[in-house]
Amino acid sequence: QVQLVESGGGLVQAGGSLRLSCVDSGRTFSGRVMGWFRQTPGKDREFVAGISFRGTYTNYADSVKGRFTISRDNAKNAVYLEMNSLKPEDTAVYFCAADGHLVPWKSQTKVSDYHYWGQGTQVTVSS
Repeated sequence: QVQLVESGGGLVQAGGSLRLSCVDSGRTFSGRVMGWFRQTPGKDREFVAGISFRGTYTNYADSVKGRFTISRDNAKNAVYLEMNSLKPEDTAVYFCAADGHLVPWKSQTKVSDYHYWGQGTQVTVSS
C-alpha cells in the first residue's frame, strides 16, 4: 500500500526558499520513480521534477531548472523538493506522486505516468 504525505509548504517572500518533504508509509518506496507536480486553480496539474529509484536520474520542468532540486532518502521512504529563488509564479499546491512498483525510469513527466498521489501542500510566494 502506498500512502504519500507531503509537508513543508507555507508562505515565503520572493527570492526565498522552502523544502518540501513527502513520506511514503508503504514498503515499496525504493522501487518507485517519484515525482513532484503543482497545480493552481483553473489550471492543469503540471510536472515539476522526477527522480529514479536510487536518485541516479532526475528531470525538471524548464521553469524550475537551476532553482529546484529533487532528492530522495530510501532509508526514510522520503522524497524532497528543495526550492530556491522562489517566484510568485511558483505559488501552487504541490503534490508528491509515485509510479508503479519497479516501473523503470523513463523521464516520467505526465500525470498519467504516476499511480499514487499525496494530498498536496500549499506554497505561496509573495512579491
